[in-house]
Amino acid sequence: EVRLVESGGGSVQAGGSLRLSCAASGLTYTAYSSHCMAWFRQAPGKEREGFAAIYPVGKGSYYGDSVKGRFTIPRDNAEHTVQLEMNTLKPDDSAKYYCAARYCGWGRPTTAQSVASESYNDWGQGAPVTVSS
Repeated sequence: EVRLVESGGGSVQAGGSLRLSCAASGLTYTAYSSHCMAWFRQAPGKEREGFAAIYPVGKGSYYGDSVKGRFTIPRDNAEHTVQLEMNTLKPDDSAKYYCAARYCGWGRPTTAQSVASESYNDWGQGAPVTVSS
């Protein structure tokens, strides 16, 4: 059974930075390395948004327009972790942030698959992020 646990986040003023971390358990090194990892977020009254994903080694990553240039999603396959480094935060970034995982083999999913909640099998419990103006 795959388990994802987020940590980090919290409150920050606009323009500041935060880091989220997601630790995966229940996977071997090879299995984790062939998983796509993604971050989603959901603000109150809004739909869940997939905005960043990282694929198996060498297959690159994806960033939505809302975070491109401000967020990065590094992964450490040896540690079975993926981070979300958030810079130049805006009040609109306030939401609950979720880590998600899906098996990708050694390929790269389409952009649509990368941001679709239904594409992911495993989810973390969520971590709140609040950005004040």
